[in-house]
Amino acid sequence: MRVAKDDVDVRLDIPGAVIRQRTGFGDVRGFDTISGEYFTLSAGVDTTPLFQGLEGNLCQCPHWGFVVRGRLTTTDAHGAQETVSANDLFHWPAGHNVKVEEDAELVMFSPQREHSLVIDHMIQMVKG
Repeated sequence: MRVAKDDVDVRLDIPGAVIRQRTGFGDVRGFDTISGEYFTLSAGVDTTPLFQGLEGNLCQCPHWGFVVRGRLTTTDAHGAQETVSANDLFHWPAGHNVKVEEDAELVMFSPQREHSLVIDHMIQMVKG
């Protein structure tokens, strides 16, 4: 799910403060501790080879985040694609790969245990 900043409902707009809220932005039931993550990714990065060996060869961890700059496209197990760009909020359900279209920086919040397993797997794939 991608949501552009201007599509997030303004709940409060007063001098010095604008508060926007998108309710129903993903479900965290069944998860424990959340980790905050900051990713810097170069254009051309493709996670597909890094996720080989995971269930479905996909990242099996959901993420919620914000694109600071750049553009990325996710592909899910059914081949559905979604592109997120600078100033978009996003929710990526478990079961995805990511391709970086333009140099990107993003802030993500993920279930810590599940994403740590995925990151550890990527580290092992890079080490060979």
